Amino acid sequence: MKIRLLLLLALLAMPSVLLAAGQGEPAVYVIKQGDTLWGLSERFIKDPEYWPNMWSKNGQVTNPHFIYPGEKVRIFPDRLEFVPKEGAAVPGQKSAAVAEELQEVAAEKTYTLYGTEGFLAENGFKPYGLLIGVQHDRIIAGVDDIVYTDIGTAQHAGGGDKFSVFLKGAAVKHPLNNEEMGHKIIPLGSLQLTDVERKSSRAIITESSMEISPGAYLLPYRENIRREIALKNSRSDLKGYIIESYSGVSIIAAGDIVYIDLGASQGVEPGNMLYIVRDVTIDQRYVEGRIDRLPQELLGALVVLETGKKTSTALVVKSIDAIYRGDRIVSQTK
Repeated sequence: MKIRLLLLLALLAMPSVLLAAGQGEPAVYVIKQGDTLWGLSERFIKDPEYWPNMWSKNGQVTNPHFIYPGEKVRIFPDRLEFVPKEGAAVPGQKSAAVAEELQEVAAEKTYTLYGTEGFLAENGFKPYGLLIGVQHDRIIAGVDDIVYTDIGTAQHAGGGDKFSVFLKGAAVKHPLNNEEMGHKIIPLGSLQLTDVERKSSRAIITESSMEISPGAYLLPYRENIRREIALKNSRSDLKGYIIESYSGVSIIAAGDIVYIDLGASQGVEPGNMLYIVRDVTIDQRYVEGRIDRLPQELLGALVVLETGKKTSTALVVKSIDAIYRGDRIVSQTK
């Protein structure tokens, strides 16, 4: 009797876990401040790598980095399931619910371009100049450090001229055909020329968001002024792919910056909203050729922020499932 009483007291001392009413039913865990999908997976499934599975099957979690206190999770021996919120769509209604929510997003929002999103430098792109050295042979520079460039009076540059500094990243290849689409270009800061020779100059770093090293690209200065991007309908039927993300993460979610294989030459404009979709594979053993396609899986949406000739920079504004490089984007769902 004493052992049972002690066990009952111990269970009551765990306010975050609610015991199921019936025998064999899953326990319910109430999420607390600081909980993550990674932590829940490790704690209850003993596998921190389980979380993408948990995320993909729970449409109410739009971003895996954010889960909120008060949400509830059912704990099974082999899986975790979020308890649907009141009025939430059941799995069969998920795509329709997402489409409806995206329509609401398109109807009422504009999006902000901060100038820090980066872009893809397509083949043939050349910088205005290069940062060729740091004072005292250092390999890293920051604000107020002296650096040297290959920009001079031969390029009609003069003292006081400002340039934006960018990191040239690795080549980005198309996830489907391995075609080289360009190089990722990430903003690092800015510099101002102080002493100018014919083919070189001394400069001072005036802004720095990340470490700056020799070899950085220099482009005419463009102040990072916030610009509002108003949504607009695409003028043509657009179909393409997500080819890379700003951060390089393998799983993409709402709020992430991505690069796509559509640009101005395909009619893309800043403000175009595109749906992110994935084809569902058919197991031909069961259909024997009678069905050639299934309805696409709707994963979310993105808004184009800035366009190049064949590529664009975009913001993922909604993710209802895990999104990956190579997922398709379309201007309208079927």
